[in-house]
Amino acid sequence: MPLLGVVGKTNVGKSTFFSAATMVEVPIENRPFVTIDPNIGIGYVRVPCVHVKLGLPQCNPIDGFCMKGWRFIPVKLMDVAGLVPGASEGRGLGSQFLEKVSRSDALLIVVDASGSTDEEGNPVPPGSHDPTEDVKILLEEYVNWMFSQILKDWKSFSMKVDTSGESIEDALYKRLSGFKVKRDQIKLALDELSPPSKLSKWSQADIKSFIDKVVEFKPKVIVANKADLPQAESLIERLKEQLPYKVIPTSAAAEMILRKAAKEGYIEYVPGDADFTEVKTLSPKQKKVLETIRKNVLEKWGSTGVVQSLNTVVFDEMDMTVVYPVHDVNRYTDTEGRVLPEARLVKKGITVREFAGLIHSDFQKHFLYAIDALSSRKLGGEHRIDREMVIKIVSAKK
Repeated sequence: MPLLGVVGKTNVGKSTFFSAATMVEVPIENRPFVTIDPNIGIGYVRVPCVHVKLGLPQCNPIDGFCMKGWRFIPVKLMDVAGLVPGASEGRGLGSQFLEKVSRSDALLIVVDASGSTDEEGNPVPPGSHDPTEDVKILLEEYVNWMFSQILKDWKSFSMKVDTSGESIEDALYKRLSGFKVKRDQIKLALDELSPPSKLSKWSQADIKSFIDKVVEFKPKVIVANKADLPQAESLIERLKEQLPYKVIPTSAAAEMILRKAAKEGYIEYVPGDADFTEVKTLSPKQKKVLETIRKNVLEKWGSTGVVQSLNTVVFDEMDMTVVYPVHDVNRYTDTEGRVLPEARLVKKGITVREFAGLIHSDFQKHFLYAIDALSSRKLGGEHRIDREMVIKIVSAKK
């Protein structure tokens, strides 16, 4: 299950986003450092459920859930305390949080799109602060911290690699695995920079440039929170113009209100939808709040942005797809008769044999072949998964 780090400076709505995405209650206050330890929770990406495509009346998820034809697939979220300038040098709550951020497979960088908090997270007049600077500062702090960690043993590490004959790509992949750096990120960085062929010949500038590229290639999206405020529209456009990352207009507070209203039975709302339906009589105050959300968020941006942020980072930036493993390819069930019980997120390009190993190591070890349940095709172990599939793994495992 992917681990997504919810990061950003203090007081921009990270904990609100986290709570809205997971519906886990965490302390939410208008002050810096309210999150002392990372909160871990489960959020959900959503895709059209394949049971609809197959003409089945329903599915029986054992992880996540299905709502009105949408399959909600779990991802792990980590809400990390806010970062401030100088964090890589220990300022604020410092490097301990950068270390926790490094464990994330991808980053959800939450910014105050209304420009109403300064770089320290203190309240300022709306529109007076440029959130693009917050993104730059956060990534710069992350690069500086990672650089300092790598530099500690670089001399001995580089000499050992040079004398062993191990490839630079393999060595760096092993060295950076603890930072959740993927092999393709390392390859892209090396190809773009073309540094010296011997690691011991790399200057500190070479190392810093390499780390900078690795962080640049780490999957991430910008969660432009507080998009419901008047000043946000122009600043969201600026974020899109100034940064090379996808920007998702978001109102975490609106999503939280909608989910709570749905939970209490006042409205019918599918997380990620562009509208909701009233199902119970609302008080004038409740109606006003919900109509404000409809006008300033849903009609303006098409959604609250919370589910869309998760979807964008998982499917677009991490390049993942969904695979439904089944035992019976005619009924699309597992051994207990449950219809499409699992929906697994996998990186596009993974082989069918590798996917079998995700289900159970013995399935990979004793793999014979797989069956694509949608086309009834037999698949060899080296067939690469590049789209949504329903698959039966056949192995010699008894």
